[in-house]
Amino acid sequence: MKQTMLMEKYPIYTLEIGKDEIAHKTMDAILDYFLAKIDAHPIAQRIALFDHYTHTKALGDKGEINPEILDARDVVFCFGQKLPTPQMLAIRPRSIGVAEMADKFVISFLETPMPHANEAMEAWVKGLAAV
Repeated sequence: MKQTMLMEKYPIYTLEIGKDEIAHKTMDAILDYFLAKIDAHPIAQRIALFDHYTHTKALGDKGEINPEILDARDVVFCFGQKLPTPQMLAIRPRSIGVAEMADKFVISFLETPMPHANEAMEAWVKGLAAV
């Protein structure tokens, strides 16, 4: 798993995993894996699945997709335990992105200001590779 800065301002975690290195061979199987992790977590709350690929493709010539990306979806959820200010809404909810390429899946998420949330998401993503 790599930690990088996307566009010089977004701290993200990314794991690229070959399709031959993972038990979950389909996008749906990977999404189901993450949904099960969210549902089993004592704080996390499932919100939605977002099909980013289909959304962007439907935009026609206003949308742009890297031709190497075959599918792209987000699992949207929240770890929020406190709501101390209205501005906290700006950094919630969370998502884990799953992009399917020809020979691999690219899993990524934005770093949170909550260490326990980062630890959980990192464990979930690394656990995907260990299955």
